[in-house]
Amino acid sequence: MDVSLTPLEFARRARRIYPHREAVVDGARRFTYAQFFERCDRWSRALQDMGVRAGDRVVVIAPNTHRLLEQFYAVPQIGAIVVPLNYRLTATDFRYMIEHCEPTVVCVHEDFIGTLEGMRGELAGVRHFVALSGAAAAGWVDYEHALAAASPQFAPPLIAEGDVIAINYTSGTTSRPKGVMITHRNAWMNSVGTLIHHPMAVGERYLWTLPMFHANGWTFVWTVTAAGGTHVCLAKVDASAVYALVNREQVSMLCAAPTVLIAIANGPAAERAGVRGGVRVLTAGAAPAAATIKRIEGELGWVVTHVYGLTETAPFILVCEPRPRDAQATADESASHKARQGVELITSGELRVLDHEDAEVPADGATLGEIVVRGNVVMQGYYKDPQATAAALKDGWFHTGDAAVVHPDGYVEIRDRFKDVIISGGENISSIELEGVLLLHPAVLEAAVVGMAHEKWGETPVAHVVLRAGAQATAEQLRAHCRDQLAGFKVPSAVHFVAELPKTATGKIQKYVLRKQHSAIHRQ
Repeated sequence: MDVSLTPLEFARRARRIYPHREAVVDGARRFTYAQFFERCDRWSRALQDMGVRAGDRVVVIAPNTHRLLEQFYAVPQIGAIVVPLNYRLTATDFRYMIEHCEPTVVCVHEDFIGTLEGMRGELAGVRHFVALSGAAAAGWVDYEHALAAASPQFAPPLIAEGDVIAINYTSGTTSRPKGVMITHRNAWMNSVGTLIHHPMAVGERYLWTLPMFHANGWTFVWTVTAAGGTHVCLAKVDASAVYALVNREQVSMLCAAPTVLIAIANGPAAERAGVRGGVRVLTAGAAPAAATIKRIEGELGWVVTHVYGLTETAPFILVCEPRPRDAQATADESASHKARQGVELITSGELRVLDHEDAEVPADGATLGEIVVRGNVVMQGYYKDPQATAAALKDGWFHTGDAAVVHPDGYVEIRDRFKDVIISGGENISSIELEGVLLLHPAVLEAAVVGMAHEKWGETPVAHVVLRAGAQATAEQLRAHCRDQLAGFKVPSAVHFVAELPKTATGKIQKYVLRKQHSAIHRQ
């Protein structure tokens, strides 16, 4: 008796077992699971009444609100595909992605209605534009009115686990964004694997510090429901808001990119001192520095677990799970170990680190290779892009482009994106390693290192540093700090102090922007 693997099964179970348990908190609004899923059912019917059918795309542009969360259930349970877009992008980006995925319906938070209104007449393929909140302009469907008027009875189609549940667009930092097709099976596998390695108890309360549009909130849009937990929505992340919600809502878990962790660790000191401890944190999206992990755990009393993955892998494929030996480790040793990407999740499939001849690298903690993976979390492909799909899925493996080493204990550690590895005088320099050392300096808040052209060495590392508020340091002091801990050829040849680093909406530092800025300065 085969039953398709789909996160919609988590919804079926939650509404049966936990109907009266609090499912969602969004400001002053609170919903039980029964109330939340009735809203989802009504919106499913409303979408069907608008002509949405199985396989159709529904675009959503919104911050972390309960209305965005509802789309991850209402849309797929009628066989349609949810397409959550990064709301921090430009009008040009929105236009490209909407035209590319050809949605039947576009749902928009009030903050972005004006942006979409300006192009609405040119998006001829979209049948309906929906105002998720605020006053609906002429020609727009009012979400709450449509939901209230709809019946909670809808026509459920037969859903196969190989059907696409979501299209998640990559950040597009170096080219046009690609639409990653995640299947129901991909999403189910990632949620279950997450709960195996990072269990949530019934009634735990999860704070949405991670954008839901980012790889479906790392599938926590479904994972929290699977555990019968409570989704605590947060539309805009800042340290004070995080502290307040952690205390008021008794939050027990959250996910965050390292840049968000840095912000949380450096919020107002008085508020930070009063925040409750014991919060469990999953971090991914970029390699976190050991210094960041040490500060979160040492000062806030939270527990950090590092995971690794990509949008194309639904997203988790590695977890830095603790080992018994970690109990005897010093704070520095523990933080250093937790900064590694780790080992395969039980459900993620097989991962290897291969050299340029496709042989596995030795587990020596030094030899670089590319991470490749195959298994049940790997995407179906890129939407309407067979060429990019074929380039990424070669010989039965998904090629990540991430350069890593394997330690003797089997733990994988990313050293860089291959395009970011700096080759200076024939020696490989990991920008991540150098950034980690810079972050150990007490004056440094953030750091990014890029390779720049050099007449003698080919390339040379150049650091871009954001100092902590009120702190001071000179370029030579930071270079001396690096020289104390690294081989001489790894020391940055220059240190530039900046007010902020360019980042994507998911917290990844845009190193190509830094390279362009540096090149422009030296051309003047």
